[in-house]
Amino acid sequence: MCFVCLGNICRSPTAEVVMRATAERRGLGDAVVVESAGTGSWHVGGDADPRSRAEWERRGLRHAHRARQFGVGDLARFDLVLAMDASNLEALQRTAAAAGSSTPIELLRAYDPSAPPGAEVPDPYYGGPDGFVDAFDMAQRACNGLLDHLVATGRLPGAAPPA
Repeated sequence: MCFVCLGNICRSPTAEVVMRATAERRGLGDAVVVESAGTGSWHVGGDADPRSRAEWERRGLRHAHRARQFGVGDLARFDLVLAMDASNLEALQRTAAAAGSSTPIELLRAYDPSAPPGAEVPDPYYGGPDGFVDAFDMAQRACNGLLDHLVATGRLPGAAPPA
């Protein structure tokens, strides 16, 4: 799966870090391949936003991140693409339509049981540290929900249903 936001320095790498840790904690680390990307190219090759990294580290997680841009080839590499907001969802859907791809592209928070339909992970870039805490928490709820869904639907072979 690939998590996608605008610049690949805040929300999508946070979701990537959270999903890796969540899958590992649930014994599913070998069952999922997780990456992240951005629809824009501004930060390609750069590190994650320091405020994102600070929140990961506050929660005991580390990740050597390098921002990259989502490309048409990613549609063939991933079984699922998860957008952080409606704007990026639409950009990804346009890319998929132009490429004739049927790869599922969804909003990440569609898997957050506490989120209303169409909920987004707001971009914390121009705000304070609380936005990065909120983005992490939203990613955590959605990643747990996504893993529950993948296990329940048999998309993770050999995985036990959640307790």
